Amino acid sequence: MNLTMCKSKIHRAVVTESILDYEGSLEIDMDIMKEAGIYPYEKILVVNASNGQRFETYAIPGKAGTRNFKVNGAAAHRASPGDTITVMSFGICTEQEAKTICPKVVIMNSKNEIIGRKGRSPLADQ
Repeated sequence: MNLTMCKSKIHRAVVTESILDYEGSLEIDMDIMKEAGIYPYEKILVVNASNGQRFETYAIPGKAGTRNFKVNGAAAHRASPGDTITVMSFGICTEQEAKTICPKVVIMNSKNEIIGRKGRSPLADQ
């Protein structure tokens, strides 16, 4: 049996911009993506703590050091600047592998600075 397990999470990031007239996705500061172990163009689930909305999209690498989280395209209807979001990515693994999963979690403050870390990045060995 294969299981879909959480592999990465960015917890309590703040949306910096919402751009409706765009082809789609969530742009994330590349430094933060690397820290969380989220790959460029990887499918992600975004949960908006400010309004209860959820949406799936993909991660676009943004300029490193900007601390930006830009919601683009149709997803812009689900998140506005200032909203608090959690971004998660998942991987498919065997039941045996699932027993050893330790998702990499980065915890953000209201300025999109990393204030906490848990787990291990799946990018750590690359």
